[in-house]
Amino acid sequence: MDLGKIKKLLSIVAASDVSEVEIEEEGLRVVVRKSPSTNAVPQQAAPFPPLHLGYFTAPTTPAIPAPTPGQVPEAAAGDQVSPRPAGEAEAAPADVPAQAAPEQEGEIIRAPIVGTFYRSPSPDSDPFVRVGDRVQPGDVLCIIEAMKLMNEIECETSGIVRRIFVENAEPVEFDQPLFLIESE
Repeated sequence: MDLGKIKKLLSIVAASDVSEVEIEEEGLRVVVRKSPSTNAVPQQAAPFPPLHLGYFTAPTTPAIPAPTPGQVPEAAAGDQVSPRPAGEAEAAPADVPAQAAPEQEGEIIRAPIVGTFYRSPSPDSDPFVRVGDRVQPGDVLCIIEAMKLMNEIECETSGIVRRIFVENAEPVEFDQPLFLIESE
């Protein structure tokens, strides 16, 4: 196919409503794709699904009044200042899932990647594990979907599943607790 034929093919495609032409001749294959015209209405991309970031309200601390001019602040430079009275424990908001180490003893299995947590291989299947199940090293505990890849999370110790920290189809962050496995 010579250059003249290719130029003629390009002009024909440009003048027509055809968006793509493919021609194969003498072992040479030519594909011509017409790009959308600049005055065409651009197609709007599909919106992203909402991202769950787990917002919560921060615990409130009593406001400390600003010193008036000429007044000496209570704490001198270098002193340790605590924003709450001594002996008062910091309370987490009630709507935040417990991500700290639980009171029960055992090994916490944490998310190795960011993604979506799934307890079963498909929506109509039984979960990989339930609370009270015995697990061995290599047993699949869950799947974390990341960038359309399904990553099986395997148990690294033997024991009994005592707690599952995440609900099915919830987003998880890196190093977020997923399971509590009590050693036997």
